[in-house]
Amino acid sequence: MHRFTVPGAELAWSFSDESGPAVVQLHGLTSSRHRDRVLDLDLGRGLSGTRLLRYDARGHGHSSGRREPEDYRWPGLAEDLSRLLDHWFPDEPVHGVGPSMGAATLLHAALRAPGRFHGLTLMLPPTAWDTRTAQAGDYRRLAGFIEQHGMDRFVAASSQMPRPPATVGTPDTVPHVSGELLPSIYRGAAMSDLPTREQIATLDIPTTILAWVDDPAHPLSTAEALVELMPQARLQVAHTPQDVAGWPAVLAADVERAAATEDGAGGTTSGWMSPV
Repeated sequence: MHRFTVPGAELAWSFSDESGPAVVQLHGLTSSRHRDRVLDLDLGRGLSGTRLLRYDARGHGHSSGRREPEDYRWPGLAEDLSRLLDHWFPDEPVHGVGPSMGAATLLHAALRAPGRFHGLTLMLPPTAWDTRTAQAGDYRRLAGFIEQHGMDRFVAASSQMPRPPATVGTPDTVPHVSGELLPSIYRGAAMSDLPTREQIATLDIPTTILAWVDDPAHPLSTAEALVELMPQARLQVAHTPQDVAGWPAVLAADVERAAATEDGAGGTTSGWMSPV
C-alpha cells in the first residue's frame, strides 16, 4: 500500500502514469477510491493518456486519521491536497475532479493557489451557505447516533433513506470509514462550508459542474449558484443512471480541452510554479 505522510495522517494513493496531462481525482464524504468506483462515481476509470493521481482522504478508505474533528474540515483537506500536488506535480497545473466533499476540497485548494488548476470537473456540489446550517445539524446528530448506537444500527437506518433517481440500480454500500473515526469526520464536515460567494467569483477556471436531481445533500441550488458565480463554469444535470454513465466522457473532454489550452499558452509549466 502506497502512503504519503501529512500532519496527523498517512494518505493512501495510486498513480497511473500514461504520460499526458496531470489529473487528480478525489472522492466524497465517507467514501474512498474503491467505494466511488462501486457507486459509478470513479470518472477516471476510463481516462487514458494521462497521469492520474487518486487518493483516499484522511480517515477514509485506506488512509489513517485521528479522532479530531478539526482534522476533517474542508480547508484542512485542501492543505492535504496541496501537499500531494506539490510532491507529484510540483511545476505544472493539474485538472481536478471529485464529488461532494472532493468538489469542496478542490474549491478551497483552488483559492489557496489559483494557478494550480487549469480545469475542474466538480461533481455533486454539497449544501453550502444558506442550506449548510441544516445539513451541519444532521451531521452532528449522525455523529451522536453512531456514538450511542454503533455502526450497525447507523448502516441499517441509512439503508432506508430514499435515493436520487440517477443512482437507481447502484449497489448498496456502507461507509468506507471506521466507526471509531466516523463521528469525528461528520463533526468536521459540520464545521465546513464552501468558500464565500465573493471568493468563488474570483475563480476564473474552466469548470464543468455535474449535478443530479432530488438529492437534498447535493442540491441543484448549489450547482446553479456556482455556475452563476464562476466566470467559466457550465452545468450538466443528470436525471437517470444513463446520464451519469456519460460523466466519464465529460471528464475526458474537460481534460483534453484544458490540455489543448495549456499547450496553446506555451507548455504545461507556464501556468504554475510551486513556491520555494
